[in-house]
Parts: sequence; structure tokens; C-alpha cells
Amino acid sequence: MPLILGAVADDYTGASDLANTFTKAGLRTVQTIGVPDPALPLPEVDAVVVALKSRSIPAPEAVALSRAAARWLRERGAGHVLFKVCSTFDSTDAGNIGPVTDALRADVGAGPVIVTPAFPETGRTIYLGHLFVGPVPLNESPLKDHPLNPMHDANLVRVLARQSAAPVGLLDLPTVEAGPGAVRARLATLAAEGAGAAIADAVFERHLEVLGEVALDGPLSTGASGLGLGLARALVRAGKPGRVTTGEGVAGEGLADVGGPAAILAGSCSAATLSQIAEAEKVMPVLRLDGERLVTAGAQAVEAALAWAHERLSHGPVLIAASGTPAQVAALQAKHGRAASGHAIEQASAALAEGLVAAGVRRLVVAGGETSGAVVDRLGLTAFLLGPEIAPGVPVLATVGSRPDMRLALKSGNFGGPDFFARALEAVR
Repeated sequence: MPLILGAVADDYTGASDLANTFTKAGLRTVQTIGVPDPALPLPEVDAVVVALKSRSIPAPEAVALSRAAARWLRERGAGHVLFKVCSTFDSTDAGNIGPVTDALRADVGAGPVIVTPAFPETGRTIYLGHLFVGPVPLNESPLKDHPLNPMHDANLVRVLARQSAAPVGLLDLPTVEAGPGAVRARLATLAAEGAGAAIADAVFERHLEVLGEVALDGPLSTGASGLGLGLARALVRAGKPGRVTTGEGVAGEGLADVGGPAAILAGSCSAATLSQIAEAEKVMPVLRLDGERLVTAGAQAVEAALAWAHERLSHGPVLIAASGTPAQVAALQAKHGRAASGHAIEQASAALAEGLVAAGVRRLVVAGGETSGAVVDRLGLTAFLLGPEIAPGVPVLATVGSRPDMRLALKSGNFGGPDFFARALEAVR
């Protein structure tokens, strides 16, 4: 049976977050890694989230990957596709949010696309086009020091306009608060003015529900998992016969345990992840890797780290961290370049994951979007069923179509409380 909803996510942790949101809302959901092979065995589902690693690659490559994924979803009946981006709108003036949205819009002939990374549950709200991370504007949050996409402007109308071919408008809070009719009227005005996208304010979940309902009028929207929540709830309210569940999605709470050794890999340099690493040091062995050595002697550093882990895995979980403070990251990038240092650390993390799995690890927690992408690609994982939620936006993932059977958690750097790693290890059984 055809899908009712598709999504193209620009990184793997964001895809997990969105798939988790769909599942909690009542949609039977599977997350794939890349455009699925036709032979991949997928259960009957309502929604598929195609996870790409396209957030920080050159815009033309991101556009090509995203168009292929959206085409695959539409060929399977998805009447609406969400281009899923980070709730902190991670991007540069070159893209990739604007160029991908422009391309997907052109492919389906859509009018102005609703764009909102708001997700109040995780502290992301938008007012008058300005993104807030908790109580502070985006440019005053830790995202100003992001190692790949530092965010220095909280005004998303300006941010998206710098990336887009057509003008960008605003769906302000009074309009959204007034309901679907007012939003539709404003979009019609923006269409007449030639706008290609509209940043939408949202402060409470009810605003996301309004935006989700209106977005389903067309074939495309762009946003974070909050907009996904609005879309899913609108579909449930519409009561699509035989297609929407009221339970816990495909995997629900019933995943079988896989057992065996467990490990954590941290590559994110966010303040949240650094705090979580410090908390983990109280309860498990933690190895902090030296960024300079990862860049200049990656293979030897990985070999030494795996030897350290092998000595300890039989006694319990271990954590290996390639994370650094903003000052450490800045110094490394100044010496070796942003792209080279980031690539070296991602590949070292991927090699560590490969070595840990070869040593018998079947339960793996990964912190950081780029790190998670590198790990999943190196392990050759193709799809996941969704399990229970560990923290907002972070579900347990059960591998589909790959051996050995594994349980994972892929965490965006900013997600989870200080005790996240201990909670994750309890969940990925």
C-alpha cells in the first residue's frame, strides 16, 4: 500500500528524531539510510524517513541526493514530503536548506513552502522570524560556535533569503494564532508577491498543528521534527482509513534484546554532549581522544583506543570521546582547516565503531550528527525500526536487513540531559 507521508532528512540523527516523532504521533514509521534498495525488506508502514548525510556537503550534491530521495518517496505514493532540517537551522549562506528547498519545490511546482524549525518540546521557538534556543536567540546560543555551521544570525528570514533563489516571507505569530484560514490567506498573498518560502512563527505545539494542517494542502514543507509532529497529528485527525495507527508505531516497546557488550562514541562538541561525557566519567571508563593526534596519526590513535576498549568491554560499557571544547576545536581548525579536521575526526569515529562491532559490540550509542552519519555509513546499516524513546528526539533503533542485529541510539549533539548516556545504555538492551 502507498505511503501517506515521506520525509528527506539532511542527517542521520535528525532522521531518527523525526521518525521517533512520527511514531509517537501514531504513524507506522521506518527510517532508511539513503534511498532504499528495492530489495530491502520493509514492513507495511505509513511513513518513511530517508536519512541522508547532506547537511554540510556542497549544495549541488545535497540537491541531487535530496531530489532522488523525494522522487523515491513520491513514486511510492507519498502525497507530501517534508524536507527535515535541524531545529537550529544549521547551514551556511551557500546552503543547503535554501538550495534543496528550491529544487524540491521546482520538481513538484509548489507554491510558497512553509519553513519552520520550531520544536517547543526541545526549546526551539520562533517569534517574528527569529529562532530562539531556550531563552536566547540562536546567535547567542552555543550554536554560534558550531564547528561546521556556526550560526551568527537568529533572523531566519534573512538566513534563508541568503540561500534562496526567490524571496522569503514571514508567517508571523498573530497569523498562525488566527488559524489555518489566516495562514492560507497569507500564503496566497506571498505567492502573488513571488515568494518561494515562508518562515513560520511557532511558540506552542498548537501552532505546529495549524502549520501541519495547512502544509498538507501542498506537496512539500521544510522544517524540524516539530513540523513533522504537526503533519502527523493532522493526518491522524483526518483519520486516513486503515493507514494510521493509534498505537506505538512499527516497533513500539516490543524490540527483542540483543545483549552483548555496549559502547558509546561521542564526536559532538556541543555543550550538552560535553556535560554528558563529564557525567559518564562518574560511572564508566571514559577515554578522551586528542584531536591533534586524530588528525595527524588517525590510524595509530584508533588502534590505541580499540586496545584500551578491548581491555574493558568484558567488564561493562565504555565511552570513547573525540569531543573537544570550543577553544580546542577552534585551535585545531586554525591549524589544519575546518574540513580536514572535521573529516579526520569523523573517519576516526567510524573506524572505532567498526572495530568495536568486530570485537562483539551489539549495543552502540553515538553522539553527534556528523559522527553518527560516518558511523552508520561505515557499518553499512540500511534501515531501522523505531523503538522506545530515550530522551526527546532520541529513540532506540533496531537494525533492519543487516547482520549482526544491533540496537543503537543516534543522538544530536544538543539533545538529552546530563545523564543521557546512562539512560541510553539502559534502553539499548
